[in-house]
Amino acid sequence: MADLVRLTIDGKPVEAPAGTLVIEAARCIGVEIPAFCYYPGLSLQAACRMCLVEVERAPKLLASCTLPVAENMVVRTDTPAVKQARRSMIEFLLTNHPLDCPVCDKGGECELQDMVFRYGAGESRFSEVKQHVEEKRFSPIVFFDAPRCVLCYRCVRICNEGLGVRALGIVNRGVASEIGPNRGDRLECDECGACIDICPVGALTSGIYRYQTRPWEMQHVGTICTFCANGCKTTLGVRNHRIIRGNNRDRSGINGEFLCIKGRYAFDFVHSEERLQTPLLRVNGELQPVSWSRALAAVAEKFTEVKARGGKFGVIGSNHTTNEENYFLQKFARQALGTGNIDHQRTGDVATLLGCTRSLATVADLYSTKAALVVGSDLAQQHPLYAFQLRANWRHHQARVYTVTEGPVREDQYSAGRARVQRGEELAGVERLREQLKAEPELVILFGDAIQGEAVRKLVAFGDSLGIPVKYVCLLDYSNSRGAADMGLTPEPGGGLTLPEMLAAWDLDVLWVVGANPLKNGELAADGAFVVVQDLFLTETARRADVVLPAASAYEKSGTVTSATGEVQALRAALKVMGAKPDLEIFGLIAREMGIDLGVAMPEAVFEEIRQTVRGYNVPLPVIAAGGAAQALAPEAPVAAAGRADLAESARNTLFTSGTLGRYSKALNSVEEAPGGLYR
Repeated sequence: MADLVRLTIDGKPVEAPAGTLVIEAARCIGVEIPAFCYYPGLSLQAACRMCLVEVERAPKLLASCTLPVAENMVVRTDTPAVKQARRSMIEFLLTNHPLDCPVCDKGGECELQDMVFRYGAGESRFSEVKQHVEEKRFSPIVFFDAPRCVLCYRCVRICNEGLGVRALGIVNRGVASEIGPNRGDRLECDECGACIDICPVGALTSGIYRYQTRPWEMQHVGTICTFCANGCKTTLGVRNHRIIRGNNRDRSGINGEFLCIKGRYAFDFVHSEERLQTPLLRVNGELQPVSWSRALAAVAEKFTEVKARGGKFGVIGSNHTTNEENYFLQKFARQALGTGNIDHQRTGDVATLLGCTRSLATVADLYSTKAALVVGSDLAQQHPLYAFQLRANWRHHQARVYTVTEGPVREDQYSAGRARVQRGEELAGVERLREQLKAEPELVILFGDAIQGEAVRKLVAFGDSLGIPVKYVCLLDYSNSRGAADMGLTPEPGGGLTLPEMLAAWDLDVLWVVGANPLKNGELAADGAFVVVQDLFLTETARRADVVLPAASAYEKSGTVTSATGEVQALRAALKVMGAKPDLEIFGLIAREMGIDLGVAMPEAVFEEIRQTVRGYNVPLPVIAAGGAAQALAPEAPVAAAGRADLAESARNTLFTSGTLGRYSKALNSVEEAPGGLYR
């Protein structure tokens, strides 16, 4: 631990580690020193001069955002001289700032507005006409109003330092200085919106949120992003049963404030005009809208009839549905239908990893580890939170990052070593880095679907041979891919049919598909099979169905999901869509219609059963209930992986694609960067 420095701030004694900035030391005792340009985790700018403080024996006011604490330092943050300096800075910033708070999207959340109320003068001494520049549209997501900008450079730094994109900079000089994009008049970037959320004023605003509402008019619901497997928390602002915006400004999740375009803006699939809102039943060869009671009766009748004559069922689950839904579905298949033919689209071989080691990394480990190795993944495109964490680790702790990839990745900008390989040759590339990796004090290895089955065992054996502590992350595609595997949405053990085998089985009597689209690029061999689909949209699979049941999305239900790093978090229902039901409720209704008792189909009851029966999931409930993340522990001893280990296949999504949900998001499809590509 760093040596503690003793100082006094506003008459209160403070102890802070050596190197701590005065602005941060003041926060430790509840003293808020105002600043526009300072932001934790970013480089120091000292541009706005709002954080000036008096320091005893110093000849002038000093900027607390660049001033380290010193032994016996005496700091005063609220003297008349300090207040006058802040008042003068506010007056200067308002010289050309438009007084358009009533129409500015930052109203109610604007740091400049707050400082004006706190320090501002009652009237301005400037009589000159304000300099005006027309608003610019950098992209469908990012709008820029130059007169509102206070040139704090937060947006430039978060884009350059935090993400490594370098999409923003400063153009012109003097009074004409303003933020500018990297491609003439438009942005070419991740479209993540971090620049908008970090802006202290209304200079950068969202094309999705602008002119929609005010922050106090919304309900704010913290839930987990429904797209990739990183497990990011997103706080949805809801008004009149519509999601208006997403952010995580309270840093309440494992992602801190970070969100990619999917977590911040791609919620709009929920309100797509193509959402299913009534059950469909095939009548005379055509899908016709019917009541829920009629659709459920048709499903229950067919399930009962096929079970009675010993027919063959196939059940395909989802890596978007909750842990509770996945657990209940496999329980329904095995206990009620008597089949082991249950699977989901596997996007990574986490089962074999669990069979080899207990050393699994968390998101926090990616920020603190001394070294990391990325194998077979374009991390910034496929797992943006993990890329953000590694980059922050490199900036703040000088972590050494290594890559073994098919092509260029963003980590190459600061990598300590890299190997370019053809797909399938990743282990050979890893071996080329052996001597460098052996010299590291510890290591986290992140690997994609190119490493599966025996290759996972070889990778773990390689890690063991280094003689240093090694942890692993098996990279997965979707929001609950890890939970689908952990909850038993696989035919192992028991020898049932895998997903490809079910599609190829000519004698299948019933195919029940929940939240998946296996027929998008495939065919069902059993022409006469009775197909039941639960989904949000009329996908390729749903068009083949005999019964289609409209399902609720992750933003419309409660439950839990497990990230790729094994962190269990709670979903919170932000709204309801008329006609759609959570998959767990649908399972319960079908079971009741069949006269089968599988227990209470409620998230709380099912999760309690999960805690008692699924290894590693006896996690503390208060942590999850409070909105935190609880680690799903690896088994006390490695469990041998059973069955097929060669079925994992990543969809190779980019930042702008994500299966069916991405297809129906206007935000994702509106940006010029979409659909994007890997290793570019």
